[in-house]
Amino acid sequence: MNKKLLIIGFVWPEPKSSAAGSRMMQLIAVFQSQNYHITFASSCTKTDNAFDLKTMGIEQVKIELNHSSFNDFIKDLNPDIVMFDRFMTEEQFGWRVAQQCPNAVRILDTEDLHGLRKGRQQAFKDSKSFDKTYLFNDTAKREIASIYRSDLSLIISETEMELLKNEFKVDESLLVYLPFLLDEISKENIESLSKFNDRKHFITIGNFLHEPNYNAVLYLKESIWPLIKEQLPKAELHIYGAYATQKVNQLHNAKAGFLVKGFAENVNVAMQQSKICLAPIRFGAGLKGKLVDAMQNGTPCIMSGIAAEGMFGNIEPNGFIEDNPEEFARKAVQLYNDEMLWKAKQQNGFEIINKRFSNIEHKKKFLAKIEEAVKHITEKRLNNFIGQMLVHHTLQSTKFMGKWIEEKHKNINDGS
Repeated sequence: MNKKLLIIGFVWPEPKSSAAGSRMMQLIAVFQSQNYHITFASSCTKTDNAFDLKTMGIEQVKIELNHSSFNDFIKDLNPDIVMFDRFMTEEQFGWRVAQQCPNAVRILDTEDLHGLRKGRQQAFKDSKSFDKTYLFNDTAKREIASIYRSDLSLIISETEMELLKNEFKVDESLLVYLPFLLDEISKENIESLSKFNDRKHFITIGNFLHEPNYNAVLYLKESIWPLIKEQLPKAELHIYGAYATQKVNQLHNAKAGFLVKGFAENVNVAMQQSKICLAPIRFGAGLKGKLVDAMQNGTPCIMSGIAAEGMFGNIEPNGFIEDNPEEFARKAVQLYNDEMLWKAKQQNGFEIINKRFSNIEHKKKFLAKIEEAVKHITEKRLNNFIGQMLVHHTLQSTKFMGKWIEEKHKNINDGS
């Protein structure tokens, strides 16, 4: 009999729109390789960009927030594992899972540390240095509580692993380092990529629902691109991303070569046409999907320290890491003009993908962690008293809040 996995999605996966969507598809592939029967459920409205999971044999279920119908649904499904997509989903449904299916292993996929991103964004707005006063924010408190309530939490970045262990004192037994799971770039793949002289212009890409991406484009427009354009008057910057709003589109300036292109139907084609990827991200967390896209397509990058975080380990980056706008622009021009340097940085990118994000290596370690958790779930929970305590209190507080909201909706629908 097949093992059952329920994934509760914060959103329906959109692999063409965001790194989070690609990440979810990678996780699904891991469980499918182990013959899990997978059900994907979400309370979110599905967009046109959502991947049709039915084509992979995955059951898709629409669920309701704060509604007891979920109790019947999960009790009937009786999954062996429940994976929550981001801590907000665990907050909403975790207590119901614990109540109805106490033996199911609960896994939290953090995507990135939302509390870290929130704290950095606030420090940026305040024009202050990021420190513990910004890190220990309300979002972080909710997120760390969610990590403790879960049996395993998937952490995408080594930097965030260290932060959780050292700053938040989370026991390592609750954490799994699981970065992007990528296929090896073969010699044949490399040889098929567009060459230096076949490429031109610069590219930046990112989902515009994600505030760090919009901020980076604004930063490019105001502080970096004019410096590059001054030295490379024929160059253009092509800006791609899903969900471009009016405030994004109004940054388009054909005369300045600052071209907002919108949604990229094929990111590989867009990357391979470009010579350099620019990623001057000033706040955020996790690993940056745009850098992975660039490395897979042989496109060197100029990036900020935040963008580079957790990406390279001990390997030289596939470009340059610069936080000063003048240096950022200078390195971009240098790399754009120097074929030998460009090729060296390109090779670094291939090495990073193959050595640091090996699908085979990380998948093996992840599956071993899951197997251990399934076999020893009682003992694992006994060793996590803080988690037990938080589950207990959540079952009380969130349970009654959820029931109150449900009754309120009933009264509204009844017209009372």
